[in-house]
Amino acid sequence: MLRRPARNAGFKIMNQPHVAIVGATGAVGVEMLLCLEQRNFPLGKLKLLASARSAGKRMTFRGEEITIEELTHDSFKGVDIALFSAGGDISREFGPSAAAAGAVVIDNSSAFRMDADVPLVVPEINPQAAKNHPRNIIANPNCTTIISLMALSPLHEAFGLKSIVASSYQAVSGSGAQGIIELEEQVKAITEGRPFAPKVYPRQIAFNVIPQVDAFTENGYTKEELKMLHEGRKILGLPELRVSCTCVRVPVYRSHSVSITALFEKPVDVAAARAAFAGKSGIQVVDDPANKVFPVPLDTTGKDDCLVGRIRKNIVFENALDLWVVGDQVRKGAALNAVQIAEIL
Repeated sequence: MLRRPARNAGFKIMNQPHVAIVGATGAVGVEMLLCLEQRNFPLGKLKLLASARSAGKRMTFRGEEITIEELTHDSFKGVDIALFSAGGDISREFGPSAAAAGAVVIDNSSAFRMDADVPLVVPEINPQAAKNHPRNIIANPNCTTIISLMALSPLHEAFGLKSIVASSYQAVSGSGAQGIIELEEQVKAITEGRPFAPKVYPRQIAFNVIPQVDAFTENGYTKEELKMLHEGRKILGLPELRVSCTCVRVPVYRSHSVSITALFEKPVDVAAARAAFAGKSGIQVVDDPANKVFPVPLDTTGKDDCLVGRIRKNIVFENALDLWVVGDQVRKGAALNAVQIAEIL
């Protein structure tokens, strides 16, 4: 029989836990359900929660139909793990209720990421952090941060990361279903010669790129760009890490790409970098430019692993590398990462 540690130990052992998905009908919620099924997660029970307008609908899991229930503050009785994928406002309102009911909340929003007593976890990088969650809340990092750090963490272990200069190329699905719809509608309108007015984005996204993801802050960076700085410091345990980032929305359906220049404490070269990636879980090197082999978004869509390529020595800075990393922001950047945290529990 499994014995549970005292509650203030911040970690309880779970055998076939009762899991709830909050926001089950959204893109990330649907992907969470898929990950649980594909990874044969050892479920005891599964509860699907969403807004009142979705209550009563059914979703299929392991060949059986499950009825969606309306999310309320009383939804979490008997739940061991609550996977939240419904946005920061929902997480702030209902996350504490789930935690108070005894569930460990794994939250995909930005609501709790920078709270000192909430671990921010990428299982391939800092899995031990998930075992100490005094508030019964664990945060999923931002998708661009996860994808970038999947490539940077092995290099940090080998050479000591000092600073990052990055540009992201982020798919429209990062804005939800409305981002995809806007791209499709604009492409159709342009090909048919019809006028249109952007709704989701501040400018036309079809056949264009927009150098803004999230709202601008006082220093000229957007909130999305600052996430890589603050979240990267917390996940890697590098309070002095320096990051400058430009996040760009591109007319791609799914999977984010990031161009990174990384500066290190120790001398580095391409061969040593490739060796650092060898055997690391969740990251694959795809790098043969002479034969036009390098990662592109379509290579990672629906896939677990992030791909890294275009690895080369930077010719401006000492002890620096340039690289290109691509990952599915709905899967590894959100749903899969949350399910992997649940697997740690």
